[in-house]
Formats: sequence, structure tokens, C-alpha cells
Amino acid sequence: MTGPTVTVVTVAYGAEPWLERSVMASLDSTDVAVDVILVDNGCTDGAVQRLRDHPLVTVVSDGTNSGFAGGCNAGAQVATGTYLALVNPDAIVSHDALAKLVAVAARDEVGIATASVRLADRPELLNAAGLALHFLGVSWAGHFEEPATDHGTEREVAGASGAGMLMRRDRWNALGGLCAEFFAYYEDCDLSIRAHQRGWHVRYVPDAVIVHRYEFSRNSNKFFLVERNRVVMVLSLWNTRSLVLLAPLLVMLEGAVFVLALRQGWWREKVRSWWWVLRHARWIARRRVAMQADRTESDRVLVPVIEDTLDPGNFPLPPALAPLQFPLRLWWRVVRRFL
Repeated sequence: MTGPTVTVVTVAYGAEPWLERSVMASLDSTDVAVDVILVDNGCTDGAVQRLRDHPLVTVVSDGTNSGFAGGCNAGAQVATGTYLALVNPDAIVSHDALAKLVAVAARDEVGIATASVRLADRPELLNAAGLALHFLGVSWAGHFEEPATDHGTEREVAGASGAGMLMRRDRWNALGGLCAEFFAYYEDCDLSIRAHQRGWHVRYVPDAVIVHRYEFSRNSNKFFLVERNRVVMVLSLWNTRSLVLLAPLLVMLEGAVFVLALRQGWWREKVRSWWWVLRHARWIARRRVAMQADRTESDRVLVPVIEDTLDPGNFPLPPALAPLQFPLRLWWRVVRRFL
């Protein structure tokens, strides 16, 4: 293999029927020299063992499940490539996807390049064209189930999808990798915001195609993690002016989400997320100090890519929340002038 060196980090947990296909597709990439760090977070179907002896695969495991965030960080610690890619174990890269991502990530102004992630059962439709981000911190898969042909132009996006993204390894190290405490969910969005706040672009690369066996799962722990991590991200990454200006709407959102949780039966997970935040207030404060010290740009850098309307295609909001959209947009129109 010749070309720029790319280390692909793939985290395996539970039964992984696509894992071997995923790893081999990464290794078969053209115009880049690829090795794979396979992080075994508790793969149960023998797929990791079958890949262990491949000369370009390194298996990392400490016998515990450290989540997507911790697993990616563990893999990145032993990576040797100039570029670092995160590829889900149920995602298949096209032969030139990593090379296309490298071409964009190589630019000095770019922090992260994110792929055109397609739905495996309908590859003409998008799973994610980057991540969308609302100014209150809610994030979702951008342009979910929209035709990929409608999004064929490279552009700046709020966030990179952890299912298929690539960046220079030195930039990953500069950002400190993913926040391990997140465990899962929002860690890719959090990393992307920190890249923006360093003045580095996050670019959607439409011709870097990855198909993903996507399934929107609903379980109690996911609700807890999503809600906890969203709050932690906002409290630690938004600057003080943004938090003050957005405080009334942030409180209103918490109330609306709790009402939604009551109706859908996961209110205990929402309360649990609040309790976690309260118990870890000192850690959040320390993280906030560190993140604010590292940034070189104000929150105004996010204005061009941030959403003023809650419109998550992969988990539609209840109609009861529709009346909130207009006041949210109106408030954001005022707030962004002061960022």
C-alpha cells in the first residue's frame, strides 16, 4: 500500500455481524496506506478473534466496556498513521472514501472531514451528511433519509459523524480526543464544537461514501446518556455570554424534555441525568475552565452552521413541541447579535 498513512479505529461490542466486512473494506481502501486498531469492548460473536491474526489489525482490549468514547481514545493512543479515522463496526467504507477524506483533512484550515454516511438498506438515502446542531445543544443526524444527490456539494457542517470521520492525528491529540466521561452519544458533536472553537473547519465530503447499518435504538440508558451528555456539552463548551443569553430557553427546554419524558415513560432517566450533573458539578466546572482556556474563537464561529429550528429527522419531535419553534427562532435571532 502507498499513500498517506491512515489508522482506522473501530470499536466492537456485543454481536458484530458486519465487523469483518467493515475492517476488510477499510484495509482494501485505495490511495492510502491503512492499518486498523480494533478495540474489543466486549465482542461476543468471535469476530474480533477471527481478525486478530491479520497483519494490519491490532486488537486492543482491557477486558472492560469503556463505551464508544473510551474505546476510540484507547485505539487512538496506539495509532501510528498521520491520519486517524473513526469507522463504526457496522459501517462499510467505499474503496476511495478514506482517500477523499484525507484530501480534505490535509488542508491547514480543516479540523475534521466527515463522510457521506448512507443507509445500508437504501444507499441512495443519507444516514447523515454531518451532524446538525441546534443552538440549545440538541444534535441529530443531518438530512436523515434525504436523497444523497441533493447534498452533493462539499460544505461546512456543525459536526462530524462518529460513524465515519477522519482527521489529522496531531489535531486529535491537540483536542484531547473524545470526552471519555460521555461513554456514548454526543462525543462526536462535542469534539466537533471544540474543533470549531479552535478555528478549524468541519467539512462534509459528499463523495466519501460510507454505508451504515443504522438503527435508532430506544433504551433507558440511551435516554440517560443523551440527556446527560447534551447538558454537560452545553455547560462546558458554550461561553459565559452565550449561557447567560440562552439561560431562559435552556431552562424551558429542560422543562419541555421532562414533560416529554413523562409522557413517553422515561422520566426516571431524565431525573437521573440531572442528578449525575449535580453530583459531578465540580468536574464539569474544571472541564469548562480547561475548554474555555483552549479555545481561540468565540461562539460566533458556530453561527453559520447552527440550526434555529429543532428538526431531527431520525427522531421526529412530538407535535406538542411545535409551538416552541417560533419563540426559539426569534430569541436566537436576537442572541446571535451579541455573541
